[in-house]
Amino acid sequence: MAPLTALALIAFIVWVLLNMKTSRPDGRLVGNLHQYRVIMGYIMPTRNESVVYFDVYVDAEPLERYVEEARKLFPCDITHACIAAAYSVMYQNPTVNRFVSGHRLYERDGIYVSFSMKRARLDAKAKLATVKMRIEPSDTFRMLCERIDQTINVERSGRKTYQDKEFNLLTSLPRPILKAGIKGLRLLDYYNLLPASFIENDPLYTSMFVANLGSLGMEAGYHHLYEWGNCASFMMAGKIEEHPVFEDGRFVPKRRLHMRYSYDERVEDGLTAGMAIKSVQGVLGDPFRCFGCLAENGEDTKPIGTRPD
Repeated sequence: MAPLTALALIAFIVWVLLNMKTSRPDGRLVGNLHQYRVIMGYIMPTRNESVVYFDVYVDAEPLERYVEEARKLFPCDITHACIAAAYSVMYQNPTVNRFVSGHRLYERDGIYVSFSMKRARLDAKAKLATVKMRIEPSDTFRMLCERIDQTINVERSGRKTYQDKEFNLLTSLPRPILKAGIKGLRLLDYYNLLPASFIENDPLYTSMFVANLGSLGMEAGYHHLYEWGNCASFMMAGKIEEHPVFEDGRFVPKRRLHMRYSYDERVEDGLTAGMAIKSVQGVLGDPFRCFGCLAENGEDTKPIGTRPD
């Protein structure tokens, strides 16, 4: 056999083996899919040509009262509540905690929420940092808030994080090498060869990304879905404002939280996803029941995901 023929045969065998590999460190392949959902991964190969947008309002008055009460016992704000609501919805609707990779649909191993924050609390020009957290089924709202604040304190400590080191390394490379390196990482991800340590520390390999623009005095916007990583949904919260609401035959002013979502339709049908995402209204609109954790004796220990039951 000629050397070139042998090399071609070896390359073909490797290509076949790579395409047969379905295991990933961050998810399990979903089987028994409807043919339509299988073909969607091929006719819409990118997230931003598969995106669906949702637009909801939340009655913010109960949420503001709850945050005011909770702050007497533990650190809490609207961002904490949005992160908890994202987790609760994923826990109650596990089919939306999926992602598409290499034209295949995977069920994510665990619920992760990524969010953005300012590196310096009072500095208007401070750079934003992104944080990724795995939320555990046993987490109460209070436990989650405390873990979030511990993570934020690390980000604000001035110490170099994994992301800082990664970005410093990548941006120090010449453009052609950086471009080739990014393509190489995408290729490894496509064939499920990206190391678990890389995925675990990257905030765009996550169940949902949450951004509270209201903390910056901004309105909610429609955010694109990143083609990097495998995040299939993005939640944006705007500032709380008074809006006229029609009640009992007349308009009355109500404080409302405007929320917008971007969602990858390849993961789940739009109806199911829309119902799941809209259920955030139910969680944030009834925080005393859904979050609890206001007992001073610490006996209120029911986890976030199971509270609505």
